[in-house]
Amino acid sequence: MSTPAPSAAPPPRFRPLRLRPREERRIRAGHPWVYSNEVDTRATPLTAFEPGEPVEVQAADGRFLGTGYVNPHSLICARIASRDRRHPFSRSLIVHRLKVALGLRERLFEGPWYRLAHAEGDRLPGLVVDRYGEVLVAQLNTAGMERAREDVLGALDKVLRPRAVVLRNDSPVRELEGLPRTVEVARGEPPAEVEVEEAGLRFRVPLLGGQKTGWFYDQRDNRLRLARYARGARVLDLFSYAGGWGIRAAACGAESVLCVDSSEAALARVAENARLNGVDGRVRTLRADAFEALAALRAERARFDLVVLDPPAFVRRRRDLKAGLEAYRRLNRMAMQVLAKDGFLVTCSCSFHLDRARFLALVHEAARHVDRNLQLLERGHQAPDHPVHPAVPETDYLKCLVLRVSLA
Repeated sequence: MSTPAPSAAPPPRFRPLRLRPREERRIRAGHPWVYSNEVDTRATPLTAFEPGEPVEVQAADGRFLGTGYVNPHSLICARIASRDRRHPFSRSLIVHRLKVALGLRERLFEGPWYRLAHAEGDRLPGLVVDRYGEVLVAQLNTAGMERAREDVLGALDKVLRPRAVVLRNDSPVRELEGLPRTVEVARGEPPAEVEVEEAGLRFRVPLLGGQKTGWFYDQRDNRLRLARYARGARVLDLFSYAGGWGIRAAACGAESVLCVDSSEAALARVAENARLNGVDGRVRTLRADAFEALAALRAERARFDLVVLDPPAFVRRRRDLKAGLEAYRRLNRMAMQVLAKDGFLVTCSCSFHLDRARFLALVHEAARHVDRNLQLLERGHQAPDHPVHPAVPETDYLKCLVLRVSLA
């Protein structure tokens, strides 16, 4: 008599994390985060869980809401990765999510240079992965993803078989999760630098010593907007990093480009990338603080037809809002003072806590302070390899305004 085929193994049983009465409505509406004050700590004490432990999130009456992981030491104490009981948070789920994310990127882009996984935007909370051909740079930004480190690396091996994986676990958000900030090679032997292709241009960027994960893919589409404004222009690119904006402007026909950054290493990359793209004769660099550079350029009566502002986030936390808003106002005000008549300003913010309407309003306030008029020509946001989760406003963070600035 034949032996019956074994039945599929049941999904693992995670310990429950029970919510207080009526606290599940936001979760049922699609939000993947659970806050510590929403947990029924009598039924399921947070102190009983280890950071990163997989959990089953339940409503107050015990109904299943999803599986994910918990961090009892964080305000966001749990993150839901799956709402299907049959497919709980696990290596196989990470593999599935990465395959879905890869399919989208392969449809969107011709070459293997993009953000492969954008955390909640790709239903992989806490995981960021940027792809540079056969090399991956990842960030495990939460205790749950840190605990699932080997599952993440195994999933990346299964989906892409990369030559090397670098973990850039040096994001400030890890401190909120009680995690150390580190940079390490997790798989293979990565090169010191990688080359990115972006709409016909090539850029070399460092893997271990660059900013964040090496390249700012989120600004890809916004950089392409320069084609309309850079031709024949004198361009000032502030916070230039490796030259993504400035070299794009030169390639679009700018008469001259001045790239300003406080990092000598970044400016060395600008010079190298300018040579790589054959525009080094029109690209200069200046090592300086952006605010100090603008003050000096104004004193010299320097004038530019196009100024690009792509600063780091001035508002990282809500408590930074007041100081951050003033920094954005001051930066935009000073930039307008070095613009030639009827010049163009491309100004950006990656601060989530500064919303789109408020950002435009403060740029307008800056303009009125120096008797300038604005015409808003275009709005931009992050490229599609940084998808937005409709229920998580925090995933919709990047703002880009293209403005014409004229005298009052």
